[in-house]
Amino acid sequence: MTATLHDFTATAIDGTETDLSAYEGQVVLVVNTASDCGFTSQYAGLQELHDSFTEHGFSVLGFPCNQFGGQEPGDEAEIASFCDRSFGVTFPMFAKVDVNGDDAHPLFDWLKQEKSGLLGAAIKWNFTKFLVGRDGRVVKRFSPTAEPASLADQIEEALAA
Repeated sequence: MTATLHDFTATAIDGTETDLSAYEGQVVLVVNTASDCGFTSQYAGLQELHDSFTEHGFSVLGFPCNQFGGQEPGDEAEIASFCDRSFGVTFPMFAKVDVNGDDAHPLFDWLKQEKSGLLGAAIKWNFTKFLVGRDGRVVKRFSPTAEPASLADQIEEALAA
């Protein structure tokens, strides 16, 4: 049996362990985020997607990452405060993770294995996005430059599937 999103756990930004099977039956957008990145303003668009589709069974899951230019230097409390204060983020945020290398979170190893990017499997920058269907399988991978609003049609398709 091949793995799905629902087979993983992750530490929430408040330190509690979260079983991602809690998202079974939902469409999820997994994003590696950063507070001091050229794409940080995408938090606003991610929140808009979350607000627009949450009642239809959709959630954004944010995973802060400091592997790209040291753009997420803060601890979890600082990250949570920044996201709330700057963008009113209400979607689930998780503890800081590595997305590449020997210490990469197993979820990101799996996501990269499921959908390689244009330049190979490695994640190239913050705000890489993975759309996961209700069945827990990766539907599509989006580059950091993909504006959240541009994903709405594909999220709707995944919700309808």
